[in-house]
Amino acid sequence: MADRPVVFSGMQPDGELHLGNLLGALRPWVEEQHLYHNYFCVVDLHALTRQEPQRLTEKTREVAALYLAAGIDPQRSTLLVQSHVKEHAELAWVLGCFTPMGWLERMTQFKDRSRKLSSERIGTGLFSYPVLMAADILLYRANLVPVGEDQRQHLELTRNLAARFNRLVGETFVIPEPKIGALGARVMALDDPQSKMSKSADSEAGRVGLLDPPDRIRAKFRRATTDSGSAVDIENAGPGVANLLEIYRTLTGCDLAQLRSDLEGVGYGRLKETVAEVTISALLPIQERCRDLLADPRGLDQILAQGAERARPTAAATMGEVREKLGLLPAAG
Repeated sequence: MADRPVVFSGMQPDGELHLGNLLGALRPWVEEQHLYHNYFCVVDLHALTRQEPQRLTEKTREVAALYLAAGIDPQRSTLLVQSHVKEHAELAWVLGCFTPMGWLERMTQFKDRSRKLSSERIGTGLFSYPVLMAADILLYRANLVPVGEDQRQHLELTRNLAARFNRLVGETFVIPEPKIGALGARVMALDDPQSKMSKSADSEAGRVGLLDPPDRIRAKFRRATTDSGSAVDIENAGPGVANLLEIYRTLTGCDLAQLRSDLEGVGYGRLKETVAEVTISALLPIQERCRDLLADPRGLDQILAQGAERARPTAAATMGEVREKLGLLPAAG
């Protein structure tokens, strides 16, 4: 596997993973994990910007369990918790020393979040969040990073920071490339199909949680925004109907001809029911497997410990090279 491209990706344990996470990230990870040397991380240090301690513990295990339940194979891919490998934080500090403040001030997500908070409530962790993200990626010399459009700016900062470090200190880091999916990569909110389905949205109506029970899933789809018409017109579908069609097409794997056969001309009520039932069927085995994993926290923690153990040699080698190039005195013994 050493000759295969390295992929790094992760999710925060700061809310409920949803259908957009499954279709845009988890399923592609699972389907392509045999093609790459993968590091799939639960990025718990990122979640410290807004998290209750007990909830962080629960959500970290939940996200890890959902990775596994969705099909991540811990024998084939390295599954780890970010805080279990100390080099993530160490490299973040080093990279922060090379990051111009202007680069971080231009980050769209920081500007969006900081508008909602007073200056006294904006932690430096929120400001330097992209530097830790860069450390996560560069630590494992990732060639590819699966990202959505909303994360491309952070990845571009990672690329610029790696290039800056290489230029100032010496060739050290791989310059990662974005890996952007196609179908299913951008699932929109059910209640606002102009916005991406999000963990952080104030309303739960727009997202289908991966652990939502069937009745809740049906209720959310029944209230989903559609178009001004009354029946599906695939060629001229507006954002709401187009989103439901893409969810159906991605979950079933059908082609355009089959999509037309299944749903062209059907009423919006039936469309919503059909997509809801397909979603329930897809999530049921994931939910059952996740419950089994969470019922055995020691077993789950052992899987995560093994993942961290597999990740440490690469992380330590990268940090060893960084320390040497920076002139940091090696520890004795």
